[in-house]
Amino acid sequence: MRISSLVTYPVKGCAGAALNSAQVSATGLEHDRAFMIVDEDGAFRSQRSDPVLAVVRCAVTDGALTLEHASTGSMTVPVDRDSAPRDITMFRAPMRGIDQGDEVAAWLTEVIGEPSRLVAAPRDHGRVTDGISPGSAQFADSAAVHILSTATLAGLNSRLDVALPMDRFRPNIVVDGWEEPHREDEVREVGIGSARLAYTKLAIRCAVTTVEQTTGERGGPEPLRTLATYRRARQKGVAFGAKFSVLQNGTVSIGDELHVETWGESEL
Repeated sequence: MRISSLVTYPVKGCAGAALNSAQVSATGLEHDRAFMIVDEDGAFRSQRSDPVLAVVRCAVTDGALTLEHASTGSMTVPVDRDSAPRDITMFRAPMRGIDQGDEVAAWLTEVIGEPSRLVAAPRDHGRVTDGISPGSAQFADSAAVHILSTATLAGLNSRLDVALPMDRFRPNIVVDGWEEPHREDEVREVGIGSARLAYTKLAIRCAVTTVEQTTGERGGPEPLRTLATYRRARQKGVAFGAKFSVLQNGTVSIGDELHVETWGESEL
C-alpha cells in the first residue's frame, strides 16, 4: 500500500492544493484547514451552504495566502497569526480565530455574494478532537488527517451509473494497493514516511460530496443515495473513508509505503 496522492486544504471549504511531499504535524498536513471563512455572525462557511468555494483556489507561500477565482481574479494577503482572536463558531461549537482584514473580506464577499470574513487559527489554537485516538486539528471537521483508498472509491463507482472522481471526497492522503475496499476502516496505527498516525473514527459524509469540485455546482442525490444502501454507520449518517490523529510528526511523500502496525474491526 502506497500513497498515490497528497492534498492539503489551506482554507476550509476551498479547493485543495496537491503536494508531492508534506510535513505532518499534530494538526495534520502543512497548512491544512489553517484558515476558515465565516459569515457576519462568525459562523463558519463551507460547501454545504456555499458550493462556490470549491472553485476558490488557494496557496500559502512565504507567509502569505493567495486566493484565486476565475471571475474575481486573485487576492494575496499577509498571514496574521498573532493579533487578538475573535469569537467564531464551527458546528455551533465556540472557537477563536484571527481576522485577516477588510481587503480579503471584501474579496470573499464578492465571490460568495454574502458578507464574509477570513480567519486564521491562532498559534495556541489548542483544539482537541475526539474519537478512539483523540488528537488535534485546526479547522478540519473532526480530525487531523483524512485517508481514503482507491479501492474504496472503486467499490462505490461500481455501484454508480456515473463514476465520481476522488476529489468529491476531499481526502488528505489517497492510498493505492489494497484489493478490498474500506481497509482504511480497520487500520488502527500506521507509519507513513517518518510520521505515525492513529485511527480516530469513520468519515461521515455530508452534502459536500454532491458538489462538483471543478465547477462549484451542486448535483445530487449521488453519492449519498447509493452510500446509504451499504455504508450506514453506527453514528448518524453514511461512512466513506477514515479519520486519523497524528502520533508522531514527520514527512510523507507520494510513493511512501504504509506500514500498518495494528488492525481493528470496522466501526460500521
